[in-house]
Amino acid sequence: MAEIIQRDGTWTFDGETVRIVPGRGKGVHPLRQELGECVVPLRALAGIAFEPDRKGGRLRLRLRDGACPVLRAADGRLKDAADPYQLTVERDRSGVAEYFVGEVRSALLIEQVPAGPVDGFLLPGPAVPVAGGGGDGTASFDGEVIRLTWNWKAKEVKSSGGPVAFPVSEVTGVHWLPAIGLENGHLRFVRGGDMGTGPAPAAEFDPYSLDLWGLSKKEYTAVLVAAAVLVRLPGAAGAQTATAAESARPAQIPAPAAPAAPVAAPPADDHDVLLRRLRELGELHRAGILTDDEFTAAKQAVLKRL
Repeated sequence: MAEIIQRDGTWTFDGETVRIVPGRGKGVHPLRQELGECVVPLRALAGIAFEPDRKGGRLRLRLRDGACPVLRAADGRLKDAADPYQLTVERDRSGVAEYFVGEVRSALLIEQVPAGPVDGFLLPGPAVPVAGGGGDGTASFDGEVIRLTWNWKAKEVKSSGGPVAFPVSEVTGVHWLPAIGLENGHLRFVRGGDMGTGPAPAAEFDPYSLDLWGLSKKEYTAVLVAAAVLVRLPGAAGAQTATAAESARPAQIPAPAAPAAPVAAPPADDHDVLLRRLRELGELHRAGILTDDEFTAAKQAVLKRL
């Protein structure tokens, strides 16, 4: 088992999953704290890297496209500090970070996990009930009903109508956009009866949207509501847990086939398979794809199974 403990959080790898526990200090982004502990199965990983710098560095997990509902909802718009799959590493723990990377990479090589996209979510997404937002209100979701409540900054068209509640079964899409520069962001829910020919109303006037102003990091938690809704949209198979076999699919895409089963590790006495993998590792090393350290670590992992 490999483990790295930092003020920013703790990552543990047991050969099958990477368990991520965010730190609780003032410097830890509210999104990561609200999301809480994540268990990432090996088959959801596309890679891992340690990026050293003068202060220490940063560990980054790269997930396969479509595996995580939070990343799907964010659509590449998360800042580094808010990304749950990054860890700030202090200078004196750089060696531990590099060892952690080596262990995960070795497991990916041994299990032959593909780096390509997946057909359905491999992580369950935020636990419900979940709430988030800012700007002119707050969104909450209990797994069945979405509720939007307004604060004193909401436009009259929203505040005069009072809080809004609607079942997730009415939702056909959800879109999160953070505030960027002088442009406000939004958390918008699209319902089946909302489809029209004209453009959607501005979020500040839309009773099914939050207007996000970007005045606080806390506003980023709205993406957690979006992610929790994504995995529970009508027709989805439901969010899978870290060990469940079924998977959920994101909004407004065709129903995917069940994700391919991960390649099982060979039994300890299957010497032919293990010897073939040793030869494959040797070929990758000679071709320059694996570094000396990566080859050594991967080879040792195979030899332990002989």
